[in-house]
Amino acid sequence: MKHSSKDKSQNSSAKAVNSRTQGVGRLTIDAVLAITNIVESMHKRVSPLSSSTSKTEKEQLSGISGLVYRNIRNVTERLGKRIDAPLAAISKILASQPDSPSTQTLLAALNGVLGDYLVASDNPLAIQMHFRREGKILNDVKLRELIDQSNGKLLIMVHGLCMNDLQWCKEGHDHGVELAKESGMAYIYLHYNSGRHVSDNGQQFASLLESLINLSDKLLEINILGHSMGGLVSRSAFHIAQNSGHKWPKLLNKLVFLGTPHHGAVLEKAGNWVDLILGAHSYTVPFARLVKVRSAGITDLRYGNVQELDWHTTERFEFSGDKRLPLPLPDNVKCFAVATSAKKSINYPLGDGLVRIQSALGEHKDPAFDLHIPDNRKWVGSHINHNQLLSDPKVYQVLKTWFEIA
Repeated sequence: MKHSSKDKSQNSSAKAVNSRTQGVGRLTIDAVLAITNIVESMHKRVSPLSSSTSKTEKEQLSGISGLVYRNIRNVTERLGKRIDAPLAAISKILASQPDSPSTQTLLAALNGVLGDYLVASDNPLAIQMHFRREGKILNDVKLRELIDQSNGKLLIMVHGLCMNDLQWCKEGHDHGVELAKESGMAYIYLHYNSGRHVSDNGQQFASLLESLINLSDKLLEINILGHSMGGLVSRSAFHIAQNSGHKWPKLLNKLVFLGTPHHGAVLEKAGNWVDLILGAHSYTVPFARLVKVRSAGITDLRYGNVQELDWHTTERFEFSGDKRLPLPLPDNVKCFAVATSAKKSINYPLGDGLVRIQSALGEHKDPAFDLHIPDNRKWVGSHINHNQLLSDPKVYQVLKTWFEIA
């Protein structure tokens, strides 16, 4: 009996839901085991009868406490092998609305916090990098059509940490859609796992762009608008592409940064201080492990890591200071930067709430790290927080002016 395309679509959707549900189950099991380890470690340290220096690990796991913790692990692992149904609220959302904006938002946030772990554990919840529009993957045929329709001019939107391509639309406004209407460019979005290292995403983005330019002879101009981490991923992609001899960097016309933490984000630096404080006392070491449940993408934001060399020689939770190598902006590319203050004063120390103004503008006291963006390609606004960069009318007018420049 032949199956209709609708049946095939439903089967494919059902498989995707089951895959995501199983992924949630595995993630839940891993989380329970990790928390069990932390609680047991805390129990050992607080107990006046225990001594980490005088007992071996085997001895510490003996007795009533050891029996309890072993049973928790055994039961958790046994249940984990049989979990096929949705678990907790996250599973229910994934099962009932697999393609809804709320599910997409949930997956994006989950990947932002634990994305590197999801990839390492081969979890189906890990987001795969694609070009998309309206939440749908763009195949080569559609991409070629968009390039041809726009006479070879593309605007690529790159989202930030814990976000997805759908979230460029805020309060009914989408910078990409409006800019495309004004300029005749075709707009597409990069959707990616923001919990991976910036340099890993940069490498994949560079390869996608190289494949893109081979789709049509009409592709003449690429423009990139990056929000927050998206700007770092774009810089990384250009750097990798140049070193790999890719062709697309010659087609890059404009690179625009919205609240990009070129020299780090305030909150991740604060998180690193928490690591240091909690790790300083034996009783609080287990809690420091909880603080370390944040992705490689997040820790890259501490100083604005763009290259693999910025992070691969150090342990990412180590309080070791800025170890980056200077990486100037690309030559022969028009680069622009928007920075804002969440308060009335542009001297507000937290900038837009996540990124300081100097960091967003690429300014640094060391000339080797200063990105030297011309003053007429910088803009600073007030009363605009990090997320409002995506919808604020004043920001859009600035972008519109910049994209009108030849």
